[in-house]
Formats: sequence, structure tokens, C-alpha cells
Amino acid sequence: MRKALVIVTTVLLVAFVLQFVFAAVGAFTRPAGDGAYALHSVTGMAVIPALTLLTTLFAVLAKAPGRLIGLAILPLGLVVVQGLIAMLANASTDAAGASTPFGLTIAGLHALNGIIAVHVVVSVHQAARKLAHPVPADTTPVTVREGEPA
Repeated sequence: MRKALVIVTTVLLVAFVLQFVFAAVGAFTRPAGDGAYALHSVTGMAVIPALTLLTTLFAVLAKAPGRLIGLAILPLGLVVVQGLIAMLANASTDAAGASTPFGLTIAGLHALNGIIAVHVVVSVHQAARKLAHPVPADTTPVTVREGEPA
């Protein structure tokens, strides 16, 4: 089960990398329409939450420490925050529908929150790898010479 946890965290990490790629695709699509960010939206609102729940389930089944289980579920909360930030940024436009400095600042927080989520997933992945492949303790026999304290 611990190897499965490593695999699912790897897939989750790949999904986050693709999420940044899909954001760039949306940003550079011309003409920019409502569908420019479709892949970014679907990945962020469906794929990443499903993979996060799956990661958390595998962490529980692998009998991971509580800290790792908590970190595994954290990206779900960050995805909810992402949606709220995106809604606030989109709502912060002027009367003509153009971006405002406040809206652009909020949009920057959307990117920052995404970076934080990636770092959390990297931490989960590293902890899962350590759990699956623990470093063996030093088993070198200690030689005690005659007359020396043990």
C-alpha cells in the first residue's frame, strides 16, 4: 500500500504541473474566450480534488503518520481557496468589465496559492517515498575491546 501511495502522489504532482501548463495555455490563447481556461478549470475543480482524496485514502490505508495524512488532505482545502480567489478576482472588474489593479492583485494571490499547493504536494510525495523506502538503521556490530567499558 505504501508503494501505491508513492504512485498516487506522483500522479497528483504531475496533475499540478499540468495545471500550470494549462494556465499558461489559457493565458496565451488568442482570442481569449470563455473556453481558454477550460483544461485549467477541469483539472483544478475535478482532477486534483479527486486525486487528493485518493492520496489521503492511500495514506490512511498505508498507516502513514497523522502529519502525513493531514498534509495529504491539505491540497483539497487549498483548491477551495483557489476557487474563492478566482471568483473574487473575476468579480473585481470595472464597469466596462476590464481588470482593475485590485483584481490583478487578487489574481496574483491565485498563482501564489497554487505554488504553495505544489510545495505541499512535493512534501507529501517526499514523505511517502521515505515511508515506502525507509533508511535501514546502522547495523554495524560494535566491537568492545577487553578492559574498555561497554
